[in-house]
Amino acid sequence: MIMENKEEFYKKLKVSLENSTKFPAEYMFKFIIPTDEAKVIKIKEIFNYSGVVINTKSSKTGKYKSLTIVMVMKNADEIIKKYKEVAHIEDVISL
Repeated sequence: MIMENKEEFYKKLKVSLENSTKFPAEYMFKFIIPTDEAKVIKIKEIFNYSGVVINTKSSKTGKYKSLTIVMVMKNADEIIKKYKEVAHIEDVISL
């Protein structure tokens, strides 16, 4: 994705979150990655906070892992910040 498209996506996400969510709120992040324990660890480090629930599940073939992360977020900017941090990890799909 081109940088301008990413920024446009984040702007639209912020508006959507602010219109649909009363903060602070529990928010669910979902990521799919090729099975690579180093990448799983990197994502877990980004979300290494008290009270965070992280569940991982392998695909049927074992080629991919999904991570579902639930945590209380203070505002839309915090959510976008987390997505941007994870975006630096190669081959991660954010859902």
